[in-house]
Amino acid sequence: MLRAYRQIDKYLYHMRLSEETLQEVSQRFGKEMEKGLGADTNPTASVKMLPTFVRSTPDGTEDGDFLALDLGGTNFRVLRVKVSDNGLQKVEMENQIYAIPEELMRGSGVQLFDHIAECLANFMEKLKIKDKKLPLGFTFSFPCHQTKLDESILVTWTKGFKCSSVEGKDVVSMLRKSIKKRGDFDIDIVAVVNDTVGTMMTCGYDDHNCEVGLIVGTGTNACYMEEMRHIDLVEGDEGRMCINMEWGAFGDDGVLNDIRTEFDREIDMGSLNPGKQLFEKMISGMYMGELVRLILVKMAKEGLLFGGRLTPDLLTTGHFETRYVSAIEKEKEGLQKAHEILTKLGLEPSHEDCVATHRICQIVSTRSANLCGATLAAVLRRIKENKGVDRLRSTVGVDGSVYKKHPHFARRLHKTVRKLLPDCEIRFVRSEDGSGKGAAMVTAVAYRLAAQHKARQKILEALKLSHEQLLEVKQRMRIEMEKGLGKETHAEAAVKMLPTYVCSTPDGTEKGDFLALDLGGTNFRVLLVRVRNGMRRGVEMHNKIYSIPVEIMQGTGEELFDHIVHCISDFLEYMGMKGVSLPLGFTFSFPCQQNNLDEGILLKWTKGFKATGCEGEDVVNLLKEAIHRREEFDLDVVAVVNDTVGTMMTCGYEDPCCEVGLIVGTGSNACYMEEMRNVELVEGEEGRMCVNMEWGAFGDNGCLDDIRTEFDVAVDELSLNPGKQRFEKMISGMYLGEIVRNILMDFTKRGLLFRGRISERLKTRGIFETKFLSQIESDCLALLQVRSILQHLGLETTCDDSIIVKEVCTVVARRAAQLCGAGMAAVVDKIRENRGLDFLKVTVGVDGTLYKLHPHFSTVMHETVKQLSPKCEVTFLQSEDGSGKGAALITAVACRIREAGQR
Repeated sequence: MLRAYRQIDKYLYHMRLSEETLQEVSQRFGKEMEKGLGADTNPTASVKMLPTFVRSTPDGTEDGDFLALDLGGTNFRVLRVKVSDNGLQKVEMENQIYAIPEELMRGSGVQLFDHIAECLANFMEKLKIKDKKLPLGFTFSFPCHQTKLDESILVTWTKGFKCSSVEGKDVVSMLRKSIKKRGDFDIDIVAVVNDTVGTMMTCGYDDHNCEVGLIVGTGTNACYMEEMRHIDLVEGDEGRMCINMEWGAFGDDGVLNDIRTEFDREIDMGSLNPGKQLFEKMISGMYMGELVRLILVKMAKEGLLFGGRLTPDLLTTGHFETRYVSAIEKEKEGLQKAHEILTKLGLEPSHEDCVATHRICQIVSTRSANLCGATLAAVLRRIKENKGVDRLRSTVGVDGSVYKKHPHFARRLHKTVRKLLPDCEIRFVRSEDGSGKGAAMVTAVAYRLAAQHKARQKILEALKLSHEQLLEVKQRMRIEMEKGLGKETHAEAAVKMLPTYVCSTPDGTEKGDFLALDLGGTNFRVLLVRVRNGMRRGVEMHNKIYSIPVEIMQGTGEELFDHIVHCISDFLEYMGMKGVSLPLGFTFSFPCQQNNLDEGILLKWTKGFKATGCEGEDVVNLLKEAIHRREEFDLDVVAVVNDTVGTMMTCGYEDPCCEVGLIVGTGSNACYMEEMRNVELVEGEEGRMCVNMEWGAFGDNGCLDDIRTEFDVAVDELSLNPGKQRFEKMISGMYLGEIVRNILMDFTKRGLLFRGRISERLKTRGIFETKFLSQIESDCLALLQVRSILQHLGLETTCDDSIIVKEVCTVVARRAAQLCGAGMAAVVDKIRENRGLDFLKVTVGVDGTLYKLHPHFSTVMHETVKQLSPKCEVTFLQSEDGSGKGAALITAVACRIREAGQR
């Protein structure tokens, strides 16, 4: 027995592939896949990698009543598939098989589709569903070129079909015509599907990890979910799409010539399609038996088998069937079966002949499983690389007679995949009725996606503002500005329009050394700013950052200001300037009422400060008292400044046209140069003064209620200051992530996202940081990164989920930028009208993380201002360090004016 084995092994040496050879085949196949996906290389690629327009696998929430047609051979089936979710995921099916008479397979296309329509009518009649318009999925297992999910152009007939005038036409519209002509029923043809895709989808209903479909039967093929960004043949970069590989043609360009044997070449020569589907001919059921027959004939001719005898039966093509291979390889009765089969072919086999035949079958079927495993490993490796994971967990849905009926094929295939991809956990699931149920599944998924998309769009509609709505916001901002400026209306105005006593922007002649303090959070900065004019005009800065311990933030006012003076003293020593008296500007970013440039009454602490004895007091006085207590140096406090004004001044030093300051960061605010005659709270009519708008409070009187959504209300109610700063809560960095989180929660509760499962972390306030919006929307980021952000939030996401999250982020950030733009438009138009101009050129100095870091915020905001204020040409200039440098520049301007006044 061993001798017979050894002899065969030697004889069929070229059919026994080593692990190295299989790795090599796998690598080559990976390259062929790349070729098929590339726009330039696809026309000449042998592995065609056809897009199927199936963009999603089932998630188990599919629901409804569907029809399916399955045409792929001499019979065709009509099915009705009922899918119900209600937590139990069940599928009920009824089906009927209809024959296609020989003459129809060779007749005209119209006749064929008329016959199909008639059978459909008959089926619907039987089930009493003719009056319903049901969605239908059509499994059409012939090579097609798909352009949409419901449009499929037949490339060539195969499998004995030869109907005239169908090739080059869309089979869906032909079927629709035949149905319309009858007029006795109506259906909605949603999808045309290849049987491989059907297999993947059927398994995908039970196992959501299933992203590959494989068929090894009469023929062989595979499909898998590919990233859209790699599919050159279809527009769009987001999400995934199932690719029907048509892998049977691997090797048609000669890349497998070195491993094809004389027997493979002989089979190809005698086939209906020489030179085509070479890989399929080494693997699939249609050829396996024939390969064995050719080997038996050659060995017999050489006197190595059957005593050199040949029989007419053994010499007839197709007489050694593939099912014989399965029978002979069975564990127990294999040799006996070999004896029966060889005898039936007219031979008188010896025991040695039977053993040899068994070994030949084994080698041929093992090679088939190995080659199939090698290409499958290439597909799985590609999915793993696309996902960027170390370990891939994935499922392959499989169908086909060879896989299901051959006693060892499946086991050998799994073993090869495991050997070639040791770092992956791959499950294989046998598909039950992929071509029928699968088509219904594709349709069910398409229906679910359409319904969910509609539901989501309806919810997001409220966040999408029309041009008219934005104009309305601009007009209302204008009304609120007038209220804040007016003496009578100021008290109840929401937008406070506070005078800053900053009356002029830099003119470039400023010079000198100035100190600046910047207090606006848990850190505190002291800066020395040297301003030079003339040829060497510019600003040189030195600064040091000091922290403010919590016990000081929440202690007494004296302790806080003593700490500040201590830091100033340390800084002067560090700069070697002890005892020098310098003018000082103080950026104090808390709500203040200013009665003078150097007098700011703290209205209320925010940002976690609680120092006692400060609210209602002038912060400049508190600072001066602390300096006197220390008796070490004297400073001339010239100006108290809000950070928005600092931003305007910093940019004003670069660009004399800068008369507006805007901050869109954690919070949001704006300031601008207003005519003194309009600032009713301050005496005097001449000149201008910068007004700190405190525009975050726009809408606190209810004037924005018609555009606020349930999500804005939810964010506001749970914030630290309910009912306050409503405009800020719609546009600033502190809240955008929170709005997004609320929308995602709502979608999930409605089953429109994350398969309806909310993670505990998503329920946590503030967990969705605004920086995530910037990261998610950044153009160069693949959805992979969206996925990892979501995983960090404890959310297991599919590709579709990532696309939805990205869309929500886009809508929320876009609305923020548009609202901000509408506010800005009101400001620049007021400046233009103040000056009685038909056209205004103005620069806005901007600072803030959202404006600077978000990839689209600034662009959208600029566009909005342009649309809403067509008579203004607005330039936006990013400020560098407005709160530090700005305070020093305000001080410099004030000193320049003071000196001029003295002269």
